[in-house]
Amino acid sequence: MQVVDFNEDKPGELIKNFSGNWCFLPAPLPGKVIWTNDLVTLISRADRALGRLAGVGQGMPNPRLLLRSFLRREAELSSKIEGTHAGLRDLVLFDQTQSVEQRVPDVREVHNNFLALEFGLEQVRHRPVSLGLIRQMHQILLQDVRGQDKTPGQFRTIQAHVGRSPRIEEATYVPPPAHAVASAMESLESFIQSTIELPPLVRMAMIHYQFEAIHPFADGNGRIGRVLILLLFCTEKILPVPLLNPSAFLERHRTDYYAHLLQVSQQGKWSEWIAFFLRGVAQEAADAVDRVENLDHLRSNYQRKAQTARRSALLPKLVDQLFINPAITTSRAAQILDVRFSSAQKTIDRLLKVGILKEFTGQKRNRVYVAGAILKAIGTPKESKRD
Repeated sequence: MQVVDFNEDKPGELIKNFSGNWCFLPAPLPGKVIWTNDLVTLISRADRALGRLAGVGQGMPNPRLLLRSFLRREAELSSKIEGTHAGLRDLVLFDQTQSVEQRVPDVREVHNNFLALEFGLEQVRHRPVSLGLIRQMHQILLQDVRGQDKTPGQFRTIQAHVGRSPRIEEATYVPPPAHAVASAMESLESFIQSTIELPPLVRMAMIHYQFEAIHPFADGNGRIGRVLILLLFCTEKILPVPLLNPSAFLERHRTDYYAHLLQVSQQGKWSEWIAFFLRGVAQEAADAVDRVENLDHLRSNYQRKAQTARRSALLPKLVDQLFINPAITTSRAAQILDVRFSSAQKTIDRLLKVGILKEFTGQKRNRVYVAGAILKAIGTPKESKRD
């Protein structure tokens, strides 16, 4: 880490660890923001986009039907930022058959990211974002995957550094020494739970920066930091159901994302980072409106097909289940519908006949059925014309 890159506007102090390496200890939040007209305009634009998304969600009979699909996409994209790859199809198949892991070794890591997101969002319905919750999500993230030897659920006890080189002397950024992590995180927790009057999206941008600057864990900091973003949309009462993928923008602009975070540490460029964050929120909220409307239209179309083919009330129930997870097995369908295996297979066969499902494995036994159009509506990348 080059000390000369840190100027007098840096929001913290440079200190040495026990080995004599320079580290950066960020000052407690809030940061100093220059309130330009452009920044105020970006806040308004993002608020409007989120308001429209919230309205679209509230207009649906059950927006939570789509939540798990959005969470899987968020887990996929957030993991991709860190170089871990498993597609959306791999994730939904992994829910039904863990044999996917033989073909896609990273799938369990991305699935754990999804589980951490799901757990966090369920928890913040009745408890605040706290250090305990953050540690619990981190434990879920690293369970039975690479990094499980790096004290899952515990703040680091070693010096971390960020950069391509394994040598700390060549690091791009060196976060606080291990002995300073606990107090820095306690300060961050106080800010998260405070009532300081700042625009909620500005608070969120600050919190994400601070978490990444502290780098509290030995592994998984980026993914947990982005989980926090989605949780804060709920706790800040911006989106009742967070049908949003902020990691989509961050993944498309990965280089700028890292550069903005570093420039806050080095030069106190809070306004530039917050503006970048706001542009991403506005763009992904607009994108989410399109996805939600497309999925809602598809659901209505599938329900009409189910009614046409219906001989029982099972078909509409199974159709809705496909919007929660677009892959299913006969055994899983039997469990969901509370029927015998033979009845579940007959229900699946009717959805095959009307083109809603297709068999994926090509096997005679242990078949997995996929609703391809739902997967496409959830995961198809959008053109970057809004960027």
